[in-house]
Amino acid sequence: MIFVVAGTQDGREIAKMLLEKGYDVAASVVSRYGGELLAHACGQKCLINDKPLDEAALQAYMQEHDISLLVDASHPYAANVSANAIKACAALDIPYIRYERDLAELTYDKIAVVHSYEEAAQAAANLGRKIFLTTGSRNLEKFVQSPALQECELTARVLPTAEVIDLCEKAGLDAGHIVALQGPFSKALNVELFRKYEAEVIITKNSGTIGGTDTKFAAAAELGLPIVLINRPKLAYPRLTHTYAEILDFAQECYRK
Repeated sequence: MIFVVAGTQDGREIAKMLLEKGYDVAASVVSRYGGELLAHACGQKCLINDKPLDEAALQAYMQEHDISLLVDASHPYAANVSANAIKACAALDIPYIRYERDLAELTYDKIAVVHSYEEAAQAAANLGRKIFLTTGSRNLEKFVQSPALQECELTARVLPTAEVIDLCEKAGLDAGHIVALQGPFSKALNVELFRKYEAEVIITKNSGTIGGTDTKFAAAAELGLPIVLINRPKLAYPRLTHTYAEILDFAQECYRK
């Protein structure tokens, strides 16, 4: 059985592709909503895990389900998930391949690239007072509690689920500063949202075209807004690809052995 770490649209598409090629597939997601999306994409053929898996739990899961290949299609910024997968596969001698979507091109001249949430907070504070966050819900506290942003007004665009709204409220955001919408977002919609919330600075991640980074860049450029871009974490992946075709080739190679 192939195990797909499927916390993204890419992961769902890869799991579906492998199922259609006749492989048995198990896939892991990080939320109930993610599980619903995966079930919708793959139907009942995919074994879905929606429980958190640290390195030890991942090893146990792969042994229990006789996993013979792991495809890591986790979010580009979930470095701890990838690190655990790499170590678990090494411990069990299970082949590992990382799928990573291509980066969006940095052609806009008002992009400040940083390497951590803390750096992003400081950079944004130096650029404006009204900060529009498109970095997800799981690291909101790092911005809300940042000393650099205490005099700033933060608005966060997040997924419209009860779990995510609860995270926002616990982080300290009120209803007027939570934009709960499901993407993808067009350039035009981004422009209207940035205008509505009077954004002066956008904080985002380079999640590639499929993650909507290009339309955020285009909207910010139209409005002349600066962007603080949190760079992707760097890991030493045992095997890395940017194409679905190479995942299929690798699966075929593993099953021929």
